[in-house]
Amino acid sequence: MAHRDSAPNKPPNVGDISNMLSVLELHLKKGKGNLGFSCRKATFTLPNKQQVDSWKMQDWDYKKANLPTYARGLFTSKNSRGQPEIVVRGYDKFFNHGEVRKTEWENVERDTRGPYELSVKENGCIIFIAGLEDGSLIVCSKHSTGARDDVDISHAAAGERWVEKHLASVGKTKEQLARELRRMNATAIAELCDDNFEEHVLAYTPDQAGLYLHGINLNLPEFATYPGHLVDKFAEEWGFKKTMYKMMDDIREVKAFLDGVAETGAYNGRDTEGFVIRCQAREAGGEWYDWFFKYKFDEPYLMYRQWRECTKSVIRGHTPKIRKHKKITEEYLLYARRRLAADPKLGKAYNNNHGIISLRDDFLASRGTTGADIIRSELENGEGAPVTKNVVLVPIATIGCGKTTVAIALCKLFGWGHFQNDNVQGPKQRAARFAQSCVNELASHPVVVADRNNHQKREREQIIKDISEVLPTAIFVALHYVHDKNQYDTIRKATQERVLTRGDNHQTIQAGSKSREEIIGIMEGFLHRFQPCDTERAPDSDFDLVIDLDVTVSSRDNLETIVSRLDAEYPRMFEDMPTGSDLDAAIDYALNNYKPDLKIDLTGTFGKRKDNRDNRAGQDYSRGGDALNNGTQSHNRQDKQPRLQQTAPALKEPKLEYFSVKLNPQRVNAILEAIFRDAKPETAKVYRQLQQSRRIQPEFHVTLMHRASASQHPEQWSALQTLHSSIFTLAFNAAREAGVEGAPPEPELGVCQVQLERLVWDGRIMCFVVRLLNEEFKSTNDVAHVTVGTASQQIKPKESNDLLGRWLSEGSGGENGIWEEKVKGNVVLDGSVRGVLQRF
Repeated sequence: MAHRDSAPNKPPNVGDISNMLSVLELHLKKGKGNLGFSCRKATFTLPNKQQVDSWKMQDWDYKKANLPTYARGLFTSKNSRGQPEIVVRGYDKFFNHGEVRKTEWENVERDTRGPYELSVKENGCIIFIAGLEDGSLIVCSKHSTGARDDVDISHAAAGERWVEKHLASVGKTKEQLARELRRMNATAIAELCDDNFEEHVLAYTPDQAGLYLHGINLNLPEFATYPGHLVDKFAEEWGFKKTMYKMMDDIREVKAFLDGVAETGAYNGRDTEGFVIRCQAREAGGEWYDWFFKYKFDEPYLMYRQWRECTKSVIRGHTPKIRKHKKITEEYLLYARRRLAADPKLGKAYNNNHGIISLRDDFLASRGTTGADIIRSELENGEGAPVTKNVVLVPIATIGCGKTTVAIALCKLFGWGHFQNDNVQGPKQRAARFAQSCVNELASHPVVVADRNNHQKREREQIIKDISEVLPTAIFVALHYVHDKNQYDTIRKATQERVLTRGDNHQTIQAGSKSREEIIGIMEGFLHRFQPCDTERAPDSDFDLVIDLDVTVSSRDNLETIVSRLDAEYPRMFEDMPTGSDLDAAIDYALNNYKPDLKIDLTGTFGKRKDNRDNRAGQDYSRGGDALNNGTQSHNRQDKQPRLQQTAPALKEPKLEYFSVKLNPQRVNAILEAIFRDAKPETAKVYRQLQQSRRIQPEFHVTLMHRASASQHPEQWSALQTLHSSIFTLAFNAAREAGVEGAPPEPELGVCQVQLERLVWDGRIMCFVVRLLNEEFKSTNDVAHVTVGTASQQIKPKESNDLLGRWLSEGSGGENGIWEEKVKGNVVLDGSVRGVLQRF
């Protein structure tokens, strides 16, 4: 391995690349690899007809050991001899200081060596540039070549336009650059900074715009990168902009410098988002290798981002959520509202990410201040105080993820509060009382774990809303147990193993007393209804922090992830950080000492809700020696009376006619109106007739499968019927628990996204052709569809199948009596999967 003052020099090894690809292939979507990660592959066809594969792993997987490569941005292909090769290679995934154990300062000081290159972190999007065997240039963004209809096309295309500009400025061609990078077996890495293309947080004037070259990596599975002075030399030769960087030899000097710049958020007279520190590292006694970490500044950039998101909320007519910097943000929004009212075009441009920086800078100029001045003033006046209390940890999980184990371990370590949903007794306002109990815990603890699955958005919305009304200063942190659809089989294996091996040591599932089939049925219900955390939309956008956790790893690993992230984001919450041994002991305590106080029977029959409390009030629960009721036993303070045990009558499940995905009728009707609003009279004739004769359906659904076709698709019918049975039983017992007779006869079995593609009709019937976007739900019809309406009662909705059969074979155009209209835009609706009962 070359030291940081010379270029790395290692030729590619076909065997190493083949081994890397073999492991990646094994861990594809439905692979059976055993390294605990999954990856995806996208294939692109380039203009020269060569195919390249892009490989992508989830961000959290890069924290795992023994991956075949840690490249974030990896494209492979085959050369003319049929040998595999890496054609584009990004950096190894690098983390912020303190984000993982390896980037904690004590470990950085011990395990790294200089010289340290401190590169200013440019604020744009990453672009990769490399050469192919035939002399052509490949320019791509992180995961796309821009060679197909992909989200990254515009970035790759914009990057290539800038490559051409930079090369023209020094009289060179793309072919020359391609051949040089091919000779070097290297990828040039640049930051695309162009406010005319896309604004970020920091401003770039027209003379500052362009591609900032900040790295050259060898195309190898392992990470080997050029030092800064050779990157600068390459940038000069080929016309790219250079990235500003500073050299230091001592890591303590590095830390002092970074801490100092963080106080102002500016370096060399210019605002900056942070630095990337490039050096070499090694494991205990091992060889040195190239290694990066980053030091991002929190402020004023978090304040700028809040202004941006609040402004977009105002434009959409929503109430903006102001988490921090309340006084100055309200002042900024008053200024922004006046500007938006005076210039209607400003709002449209802002939503397209243009004018964001100028509006912010105009506001700062009107006050005669800077962002750094505002942050400094807030600190002097006691505003913007660090988070030390009123933190609500909200798990987003399914049964068997280990959320309660982790919660108990956190309470053991820090003496935090913990309240479990199943300890709310009685039928009335259970959700509100759960939220109130969590607020009560915050009266005596800085943090509370709101322990329930919260696996659906409505549950997250409820707890955030209810707690915020009582405690507006609450900080909400999501503990998101990521449920990657590609890993559902692995997740099932991990969660079922945990539940089925712990016997009756669980509040709602007594695996030692119930059959395997009953337990798995309940777990499948939660799995199908799971709605992942989506921070781009409410209610999940209201979380102050989301910590992604891996369902398939141990609770010990997830505990360390939580503590590490909380410490990085809210360091003032902690006084005495636990050691690795403390974490081990806390998990051991949670696994071997916890017994549920209250057991709730969700399977088979109702009513065996057991009060199995044992008298452990004097037992030490937290590392600080607090009484046991600091944690899961908080509910012991409630005055609970034993409930009468009841035996429910045997369940008589309703007979099902078909399974479907129900859609929101208001949304469907709005889409229909949009399609026909400006249509020609002859095009809209049938639709208007259906409207006037009230033959538009009151409800809309996609039929998944009908009882009549059960014999043709027995496995699918059986799977859906089993899912319905388990969820119906769960709903029945929950209804009885709430004091309500019976249960919802058609409970929700899951959520499925439905894409509306086109509308097809003749003189008798009209329907949407749709695509189901969730792989676990499929339609047995030849064409998945939604019937809109029929011309008379004698025409049955199932005739949509006949119409679509003709449409497929004959086409449309009106001559054969069939018309069609494409649904413009990417129209995707959330659907509710349900079983529909026989009516007679």
